[in-house]
Amino acid sequence: MNKYRVSMDIGGTFTDIVTYDESTRQFEATKASTTPGELSRGVLGGLESLIDDLSAVDFLVHGTTQGLNAFLERRGVRVLLLATGGVEDSYHIARGPRHELYNAQYRKPEPLIDRKDVIGVPERLQYDGSVLVPLDEQAIRVAAHRVRDEGYGAVAVAYLFSYKNPAHELRTREILLEELGDDFTVSLSHESAKEWREYERTSSAVVEAYTGPVVRNYLLDLESKLADRGVEVPLHIMQSSGGILTARSARQRPLQTLLSGPVGGAIGGGKLTESLSNKNLIGVDMGGTSFDVSLVIDGVPDVSTEASLEGLPLLMSVVNIHTIGAGGGSVAWIEAGGLRVGPRSAGATPGPACYGRGGVEPTVTDANLVLGRVEAEGFAGGQMRLDLEAARAALASVGEQLGLSVTEIAEGVCDVANSQMAQAIRTITISRGIEPRDFALVAFGGAGPMHAVFLAKELGIAETIIPRFPGAFSAWGMLQGDIRKDFTEPYFFLDEDLDTADMSRTLHRVEDEAIAALEEEGIPSERRFAEHSVDVRYQMQEFFLTVPLLSADEPLELQFMQHLAERFAAQYEERYGHANLGAPIEVVTLRTRVTGELDTTDALHIGEALSPDFPHEVREVVFDREARDTIIVDRANLRAGHTFEGPAIVVETTATTVVPPRFSVTVESHGALTIRNLEIEEGAR
Repeated sequence: MNKYRVSMDIGGTFTDIVTYDESTRQFEATKASTTPGELSRGVLGGLESLIDDLSAVDFLVHGTTQGLNAFLERRGVRVLLLATGGVEDSYHIARGPRHELYNAQYRKPEPLIDRKDVIGVPERLQYDGSVLVPLDEQAIRVAAHRVRDEGYGAVAVAYLFSYKNPAHELRTREILLEELGDDFTVSLSHESAKEWREYERTSSAVVEAYTGPVVRNYLLDLESKLADRGVEVPLHIMQSSGGILTARSARQRPLQTLLSGPVGGAIGGGKLTESLSNKNLIGVDMGGTSFDVSLVIDGVPDVSTEASLEGLPLLMSVVNIHTIGAGGGSVAWIEAGGLRVGPRSAGATPGPACYGRGGVEPTVTDANLVLGRVEAEGFAGGQMRLDLEAARAALASVGEQLGLSVTEIAEGVCDVANSQMAQAIRTITISRGIEPRDFALVAFGGAGPMHAVFLAKELGIAETIIPRFPGAFSAWGMLQGDIRKDFTEPYFFLDEDLDTADMSRTLHRVEDEAIAALEEEGIPSERRFAEHSVDVRYQMQEFFLTVPLLSADEPLELQFMQHLAERFAAQYEERYGHANLGAPIEVVTLRTRVTGELDTTDALHIGEALSPDFPHEVREVVFDREARDTIIVDRANLRAGHTFEGPAIVVETTATTVVPPRFSVTVESHGALTIRNLEIEEGAR
């Protein structure tokens, strides 16, 4: 019996499934409608459409948005926060954003819990972890009674300096579980984020407690249903960092899954650079609901040590992704006499007007259908037939208010959406001192290839790449990931006070703990690897840059401090445009990342073209308010070496690629379409 490696990615409108047959070394991808309220049904339906007998599944990885959706929709559980008595208001005081200093209309982010849901517990540790005030255990039992009596769904515990000594937090959990049962959710701040900054650590623990039960219940339900259908291998979950964990580990640390849905595309982009000359990529993932932007720099996905969701900080390793509400289902509407698109989405139900599910508002998908850029008969791999007249009627309802024809308003909707998405790309590049023209644009998601070339043109990017299975590329990227765990160790020293031998010993201790943790994931010792880095800042500064180390032994080298200062100065100058080599620096945190290598799939590849010709049709598609004869080609009929110029539409099961006039397309040996801007190329000559 054939064995399959499988990945599943749930989106707001569609659930993407990718399978890899280990015998034939062939990939297959499909889309299934997302089933809100019972997400596992859509997942299992899509999976069973590709694999008859699920006992043949040999490896299974899943990107889940359950925690993220619970956070964004404010439907997590009610949380009680236990904080050190006397400083229990720190979560609600929060931190003033410097970039909003002169914004008279600024409003603080809405916290996840009310002030009445915070209890100050008599206890206190000093900065070095020594006990100043013992833990009042009776106060914990009283808090447990309140949890039971008032119906709280989880408890977050965040004590001062617990990252130096977790004893009080650990004892608090023991008491709470004695009173509330072993399966009750208790989130400890030193486990959620073993780092300094009380507010950010507390916020991380609260978010984990708020979303944790939702994530755990979903994973338990999905695991149970998979087992009932004969799946014997463990379910793996994509982490926000781009690594993979077993579902059992993810249930213990649900915070790590918060952004697991969108990161698969970044991991896939990193894998794709192995076949590309340009190792710097801007990944754009446009689905039915959102538009996500990520970066791959020198072949490695851009990962940060912290994130922010709706203004609330999270201390965790996370692939840098900038998200806006712009997708195929984004609704077009009129405000103050002007056209707006999104962020509200028609979602999966009722969906765009053209879906025929009762939607009457115009969306980006309706606009593309009216312009001829979407095949009404073959949408979503032939699973749906789109209603052109319903799309025209929906667009007309908005166009009439602006005095525009249906075609004009359709292009207007696309133009507005493209402008918003281009600005999202600028936010993650230009605002950080990164020049987007030095990157290639990689487009994926069900709607990404439809808009990518227009975005590249607006940003001056010469090359756009459409990988194979673009509509399911995030799911494909998940199959390229490895097991990953991240560990931190607070370590505050001025450079002149740093004991490099102690630093090396500390790194080795953390490395040993981290490597041992991979045994729980079933990774053999020869496939476990560790990497180290250190957070560094100039003396008297608040924020830091993370500087990589060569090994845990590097601090023992004679010139270590000089090399560390030089690396930090180089990163600082790249980020801020200046540096001060020789100025005192401080070490803040030691970081260790361990990786457990998994078996990977073969690289994508296709056969060579035997002639320059390929089957295609020609029909009219609207570009720049004019209907033009356009090549319509099924991607399955293209082979490596085929070339053609736009206007063209490339259709396939999971997406549609739109190529405007003055752009050329080359089919690469690895199956990707490389689309080049002829005007930029001619100008470069």
